[in-house]
Amino acid sequence: MDLLTIDIIKIFTLGVLAFFLAFFLTPILTYFLYKYKFWKKEVKTKAIDGGELPIFQKFHKEGETKIPRGGGVLFWLTTLLLAFLFFIFSKITNIWWLDKLNFLSREQTWLPLFALVVASLIGLSDDILTIKGKGKYIGGGFSLKIRLFLISIIGLVSGYWFYFRLGWNTLHIPGLGPIEIGILYIPLFILVMLAVYSSGIIDGLDGLAGGTFASIFTAFTIIAIWRGQIDLAAFCLIIVGTLLAFLWFNIPPARFYMGETGSMGLTVTLTVIAFFTDSVLILPIIGFLLVVWSSSVIIQLFSKRFLKKKVFIAAPIHLHLQEKGWPHYKITMRMWLIGAVMAIIGITISLLG
Repeated sequence: MDLLTIDIIKIFTLGVLAFFLAFFLTPILTYFLYKYKFWKKEVKTKAIDGGELPIFQKFHKEGETKIPRGGGVLFWLTTLLLAFLFFIFSKITNIWWLDKLNFLSREQTWLPLFALVVASLIGLSDDILTIKGKGKYIGGGFSLKIRLFLISIIGLVSGYWFYFRLGWNTLHIPGLGPIEIGILYIPLFILVMLAVYSSGIIDGLDGLAGGTFASIFTAFTIIAIWRGQIDLAAFCLIIVGTLLAFLWFNIPPARFYMGETGSMGLTVTLTVIAFFTDSVLILPIIGFLLVVWSSSVIIQLFSKRFLKKKVFIAAPIHLHLQEKGWPHYKITMRMWLIGAVMAIIGITISLLG
């Protein structure tokens, strides 16, 4: 059996283990989420610009306030448990295949795991404030300024690690190759992380965000394998496994929502992985749906402020489509298909590049 085959088996094994571990952890997690009523007390009534939200309220019934947030705990807890478990096994046993399943490495997975856990814990804090109705944000939680500040700090630390510790200072342009950008690598890292984080608003329909992120992280699994980053590929597929388990319980009607602990953790981690795979400029293609969702809000806010009119009936764009008469399941499944196709296109460009 050649080394590549063993590496592929390692990646798939960890992805499958992540699915089953997350699957069996979900009933325990949801038990506590329901027990402690980890949900919003009321449907949001004000937009980010202070305006009313009649269409949002139309498609978000009061019954949704009884569905808990915090499902994103599944992603980082499962990943952390597997990382800790196989790291310990690699230190206390001489069994070669247990040692092989250890995917923690300074060059590939320390920083993604750090970003996932830290961002998810910040998101969990925001979820707790939200359900308690505390904080400066409308309805509870951190204000937008605080969240953007915290994301910027994570981006700064990550960019610093890449530039000063790992020696990365180039940006890869597909078809042309790398260009050196020097210290600008750090502010670029922060800007990309903020941009990707803003796309977390795609978590607005049952299963939409889970399926979208599953396609994206699968794409980066393939890219990481092609680049020989086996531990990073394993890390990506572990997240895919947790997302598939989440989707199992989140097919309409949703059992729980991923919340800010999920969307913040996934978007921040995605940024780090995009830089690790030298795929920053391909990220908007692979994450096409994330771009569409965040752009729909930006365009709407810009148009309302400066042109005094709406481009969409409501934003994010899934509300526009719902108002047009699309059922939520049709939006979700069609977006899954679009996301998968765009992920394939992104992979192809990356392999060609």
